[in-house]
Amino acid sequence: QVQLVESGGGLVQAGGSLRLSCAASGRTSSNYAMGWFRQAPGKEREFVARISRNGDIPYYADSVKGRFTISRDNAKNTVYLQMNSLKPEDTAVYYCAADRLPYSVVPRTTTRSYDYWGQGTQVTVSS
Repeated sequence: QVQLVESGGGLVQAGGSLRLSCAASGRTSSNYAMGWFRQAPGKEREFVARISRNGDIPYYADSVKGRFTISRDNAKNTVYLQMNSLKPEDTAVYYCAADRLPYSVVPRTTTRSYDYWGQGTQVTVSS
């Protein structure tokens, strides 16, 4: 069992930055690949970024590529999402998720690929 707790959300102006954190607990949490998803009001939850178990293989949605950076510190059981050049369309609840498959040839970008989820943290970008 893995428990995930997100933090770092808030209100920021367009062009600003935020860093989200996801603290994981559980005996084998560092063995999981980790992902970030987001869900805007009235929309489906969508993939944002994924990182492999050792942090050597990141993958991003096209909409955030070049602006967001996913990283992890396995010693702290924490995954981060650095978000720069934020846009109003980035406004959403951001969720952290854990995938038992630590590596994958094909990036796993669907919600059903992930086994554990956090409660989410709100990010609001004003124009």
